[in-house]
Amino acid sequence: MVKYANRMENVKASDIRELLKITDRPGMISFAGGLPAPELFPVDRLKDVTLRVLEASGAEALQYAATEGYAPLREKIAERMNTRYGTWLTGKNILITCGSQQGLDFSGKIFINEGDVVLCESPTYLGAINAFNAYKPNMLEVPTDNDGMLLDKLEHTLDTVKNIKLVYTIPDFQNPSGRSWSLERRRGFMELMAGRDIPILEDSPYSELRFEGEMLPSLKSFDKEGNVIYLGTFSKVFCPGMRIGWVAADERILEKYVLVKQGADLHSAGITQRNLSMYLDTYDLDEDIQKIRSVYKSRRDAMHNAISEEFPKGTRFTHPEGGLFTWVELDNRVDTRELLAQCLQHNVAFVPGDSFFPNGGGRNTMRLNYSNMTEDKIAEGIKLIAGIIRQKLN
Repeated sequence: MVKYANRMENVKASDIRELLKITDRPGMISFAGGLPAPELFPVDRLKDVTLRVLEASGAEALQYAATEGYAPLREKIAERMNTRYGTWLTGKNILITCGSQQGLDFSGKIFINEGDVVLCESPTYLGAINAFNAYKPNMLEVPTDNDGMLLDKLEHTLDTVKNIKLVYTIPDFQNPSGRSWSLERRRGFMELMAGRDIPILEDSPYSELRFEGEMLPSLKSFDKEGNVIYLGTFSKVFCPGMRIGWVAADERILEKYVLVKQGADLHSAGITQRNLSMYLDTYDLDEDIQKIRSVYKSRRDAMHNAISEEFPKGTRFTHPEGGLFTWVELDNRVDTRELLAQCLQHNVAFVPGDSFFPNGGGRNTMRLNYSNMTEDKIAEGIKLIAGIIRQKLN
């Protein structure tokens, strides 16, 4: 019998990825995956830039390339971050990855030994839980409210728990809750972490998808010690199939990511990097993002209105100012895994909330995505879910 490495005992199938296999079937109303709206992909413009790249530098685009990534694209990413989030980066601080999910896996490989402690929000991103679990950490949840990690609870944990190797955060439109850290909480968090020499992983896939309020500075912008590692991606604001993400970090830390990237896949696809760089030179990505924001805001409003009208009284749900997700807390008598099984029979899907708690809990919670379905499908799907909930409560 084939013997596998011990770490494979901790590698489990992602609930979301498994659900996506089901939600591909015709007629399914899916609030499950964090899928962008495909009708907003700039297909014709990408045809144009791909042809331009192939005509101008086809041989170079199709050849092996530097692990760090295409230099002009790295410079553009640094400039975008500096303009939007108050950072002071150059292209030397950027490594191109295969989506930000690769950055999560690399972070586990670089920082986590078996038994090390990783601090995270409660709840937290399922993809991070799965990426880190291969390295057998103890994931410790820090109590979290609408403004971010509770700093008194975090301080107590930092002072009393040994062997903390990493703090994982999603400050903007958090997955799964949709919540964002306040400016005061961001500052307080960075002040609390100062001098502790613990790496901070700032996962930021959704920060540009703000519908309301002002864009807030990143944790990286407060980083005076070089301990914040920022993970970004174009998957939510451009095209996820291109799989272009990045790590932004102090050069001494980025060197480790480059070494791990060399062993994983040598480099991310050169032609897609050049296509994106050409797109940024030729078209206005910010204009594209504004259209995305407008559509997603309308869909968020449609979902919130439907939940308010259809779900039982006492249901609690978040009101994100951006991003892709709403977090719902139902009556304690409702087990959302059982609810999902019934909803799938009626061609509607979501992600049960217990998936996002590394140490269990949240059996009455659910994550709903509003970016991928049209407003009429959102209304129809929420009504179907609500009807099944009422049957369970009666």
